[in-house]
Amino acid sequence: MSKSEETGASVADAGVTPQTGLPRPRAASRPRSPKGPGRGRAVQKGLSVAAILGFSIALITLVLDQATKLYTFYIYDLPVKEPVELAPFVNLIVVWNRGISYGLFQQNSDIGRWGLIVVSILAAIGLSFWIRRTKAKLLAASLGLIVGGAIGNVIDRLWFGAVFDFIQIHFGSWSWYVFNVADAAIVAGVVGLLYDSFVLEARRAK
Repeated sequence: MSKSEETGASVADAGVTPQTGLPRPRAASRPRSPKGPGRGRAVQKGLSVAAILGFSIALITLVLDQATKLYTFYIYDLPVKEPVELAPFVNLIVVWNRGISYGLFQQNSDIGRWGLIVVSILAAIGLSFWIRRTKAKLLAASLGLIVGGAIGNVIDRLWFGAVFDFIQIHFGSWSWYVFNVADAAIVAGVVGLLYDSFVLEARRAK
C-alpha cells in the first residue's frame, strides 16, 4: 500500500476531510421528544360537551328573552293595548319589576337598582365558571338557563331602569306573579339544579 493510500485511510478514519485537512462536519442531531406520561397530550383542553350545552342554552335563553321583550314592547305596543287575553288563564299586561324575579325584594332607589345589577352580573360570572368546569349535562343546562335569564334581566335594568314583565297567569280571580321569559328560565334552572344536586349527584356518587 502506498503512503498516500495509508494517509487517506488514516485521515478518513479520523473524520478529517482529505482535501482541506479540516474536521468533517457532523450531521445535525434531531431534537429528542420529551418523555413521560404527558407526551402527546394536548396543551390546552377545549370545552366539554356539557359546557358547550350550558353556554348554548344561556345564549338561546338570552336571545329569546330579549326578542320577546322588544317585540312585545316596541312592535306589538303592549303598553297601549293592555290587557290582552291570550288564553282563558293567560293575559299580557305591563308590569315594571324593580326587584328580582317575580317581584321579590323591590328596590325603589338607584343604589338598590345598581346593587341588583352588580349582584346579578357577579352571579352570572360565577355560574359561568361552574358551567366551564362541570361534566354533567343537566347541571350545565340548568346553570345556562339561570345565566341567560339573569343577563336578560340585567339588560332590562340597564335599559329601562326596571325589568319588563308581561306574562300573567291567572285562574278566575286569582292571579299569579307577572313574569317574563328570563324569570321562567331562572325558575326552571333552579328546579333542574335542585334535581341534579339531590337526585343525580347521589347516583353519580354510587
